[in-house]
Amino acid sequence: MIKKLMVLLLVVWTQSVMALWPHENISQAVFSTSIVDRQPAKIITEADDSLGKIYFFTNIRHLAGDKITHRWIYKGKVKAEISFDIKGDRWRVWSSKNIWHTWTGQWRVEVVNQNHEILLVKIINFEKNTAQEGARKNNG
Repeated sequence: MIKKLMVLLLVVWTQSVMALWPHENISQAVFSTSIVDRQPAKIITEADDSLGKIYFFTNIRHLAGDKITHRWIYKGKVKAEISFDIKGDRWRVWSSKNIWHTWTGQWRVEVVNQNHEILLVKIINFEKNTAQEGARKNNG
């Protein structure tokens, strides 16, 4: 009885952990201010134009041999597509985008497989830094 209970608890725990993952083949997908030692250094959920450059990091699982693309979209237009050959069962990749201070609003990154299927979508809001905006006006 205890053995069955332990197995049941393990199954429930595994399912709850898997539910936290963004996708069955992506164990982590986050925006960051930088990448250090192949890991996101400071994870962010929003940004302002004082940052300028943001990174999108994904930890890919069990897709060795496939190609994955990070598609950066702003106002419905693709601003960048960065593709990666996945060469192992666990493969960490990241792309970055320099964002001009006037490109405020919602940015969307799609993780797309080699069959052009969207595996995951992450959104970040990029807003004006009011302190910097005032400095630009005073210097301009």
